[in-house]
Formats: sequence, C-alpha cells, structure tokens
Amino acid sequence: MADATLRPARAEDLPGLHALMRAAYALYLPRMDRPPAPMLQDFAPEVAAGRVHIAGTADAPTAAVVWEQATDHLFLHAIAVAPSAQGQGLGRAIMAWAEARALDAGTPEVRLYTNAAMIENIAFYRALSYRETHRARRDGFDRLWFTKRLQG
Repeated sequence: MADATLRPARAEDLPGLHALMRAAYALYLPRMDRPPAPMLQDFAPEVAAGRVHIAGTADAPTAAVVWEQATDHLFLHAIAVAPSAQGQGLGRAIMAWAEARALDAGTPEVRLYTNAAMIENIAFYRALSYRETHRARRDGFDRLWFTKRLQG
C-alpha cells in the first residue's frame, strides 16, 4: 500500500493540490458536460481553515481529502488519489482516517456526495457500507449523497 500518512495542507501545497485534483478527476471528463467541481475549485479557503489534508509532498501529493466537521457528522467534500497511486489502498485509508476523525470528534456519522457519472466512486462507497440517502441536481451536477453510521 502507498503511504497514506495525511497531514494538514499548507498554502505552499495549493499548486500540487490543484494538479492532483485535475489528474484524479480527469477520468470523468468524457462522461460529463463540464469538468467536475473539484477540478475548478479554489481550495485556498479550505486550506486556510485546516479542512484539507494531503499525503505525499507539496510538489507531488498522492492523495487529498477536503472535509468539514459539522455538529452531528463529518462531511467529505472531495477525495482525490493520484492516478499513479490508485489501486494501492489510499482511498480506503482516507476513508478510515475520516471515520476515525468523526468518532474522535464525537460524531458517529460520515456523509459525502459524488457525481452520478462517477460510477467507480459509487461502487467504492457502497463497498465500504455507505448508504445512498438521496439524489439531486445541485450546482449543475447530478449528485448522489451517502452516509455511514459508525460504531465507536
């Protein structure tokens, strides 16, 4: 398995983070009528707020997660794994990290959404026992929302 040690992202990580998001989400471009939201997002506010964690170096991050702690759950806004590191367990490690973080915060639930065109992600979340709660079009994207109640 690739190294999944996550650390808080810093301002100097932003160029690498943006490159990672573009590379990780490029697979979906042919399936969508526009780039996925994480390819276009300015992550500077999330980095400044401490809501982005990355694995790897500033120049070559291998994975990233953009998250937010709510009062009753942890919400995952984006997850990315570099194409060269996919299939090595980084996605599962990020999900385990998020679930542990939620439990540490006393919130036994993780929520997230994904685009309906990202069928690999949908299968991945279902394999990790995430349950689809609803589907809706938001911000011009067809999205599916998932949740997982945690035991802790």
